[in-house]
Amino acid sequence: MTEHPEEVSSHSSPASRHPVTARTKARRRAIEILFEADQRGMLSSEELRSFAQLRAVSSANHTEAPAYTREILDGLCDHLGDVDETIQTYAQGWTLGRMPAVDRAIARVATWEIVYNDEVDAPVAVDEAMTLSRMLSTDESPRYLGGLLGRIGDLADTLR
Repeated sequence: MTEHPEEVSSHSSPASRHPVTARTKARRRAIEILFEADQRGMLSSEELRSFAQLRAVSSANHTEAPAYTREILDGLCDHLGDVDETIQTYAQGWTLGRMPAVDRAIARVATWEIVYNDEVDAPVAVDEAMTLSRMLSTDESPRYLGGLLGRIGDLADTLR
């Protein structure tokens, strides 16, 4: 199953090659919450769950997080150890701790989608991760994350 066409926004980010969907915005919000939790050293599943629940309703922009943001964060809390182990296994030459924090957050969201969310096809998750890394990270990040997440996508059925 792929993205829902009715979620496509008429606005396109200059950093991406495709329209920004409601799910793209939800992913970005999840990444921002994960990044903040990471910076605060709150990345045990319990700490992350508590922090994510707080940030889903109380954020700097005073808006409630989209339902898909909450779904991503709940799923990550349920599978954080396995998601991190998967990234670490396929991150050729990089430890999770050496990755820039924003790339780590993007990789976690995409890996959860690839392995645990049957509603998102792996190529969609990889493309979204690359789009978000163009918007939020370094020039090298889209290529690196595309390779890493492509490997994970190729093996998703064996990782479930």
